[in-house]
Amino acid sequence: MTASWLVLPANVAPERAASGSATPSFREVYDTHWAFVWRALRASGVRHDDLEDQVHEVFLVVHRRLHEFSGRAAVTTWLWSIAARVASDFRRRAYVRREDLCDTMPELAAPGSGPDAALEAAQARRDLDWILDSMPDEQRVVFVLFELDGLQGDAIAALVGVSVNTVYSRIRLGRKHFERSAARLRAGARR
Repeated sequence: MTASWLVLPANVAPERAASGSATPSFREVYDTHWAFVWRALRASGVRHDDLEDQVHEVFLVVHRRLHEFSGRAAVTTWLWSIAARVASDFRRRAYVRREDLCDTMPELAAPGSGPDAALEAAQARRDLDWILDSMPDEQRVVFVLFELDGLQGDAIAALVGVSVNTVYSRIRLGRKHFERSAARLRAGARR
């Protein structure tokens, strides 16, 4: 089951297998891995409203540096490192907007569901965003990849460049953080 905060826009082309060439074309990397980059940025803490711009930033870097890709690592590993750097730079910028352009964003509800279901879904999304935003970056990345994207520990270790034991330690710490934060939300406190 895909978390609602990780849902891709409707116009995303399905991922396809890359050809066997050593250095893929830009078009091939973009078409094949656009959704992966979207998820990587979201897992790295980029807010939904800023995702499209940051995905484009990643692919600008890819376009400039594709000739440097040697094929020693998987394309997804290379893209993950670029996405992590873009997300980190984006979060550090002083001018990152934190305002909402309207009081409440309308959430699209499933056909046949009532306004209560839409309200609950919107609140659950805000709560999840709050919990993930409060989680340390290292924990959030592995937590999201493991718990929400369903990747295994060895795949996460390869993506983020840490040992499998470190991945499982961060997952454990992320789960503790998530449980404590969820308990605070249930108690009505956001601090």
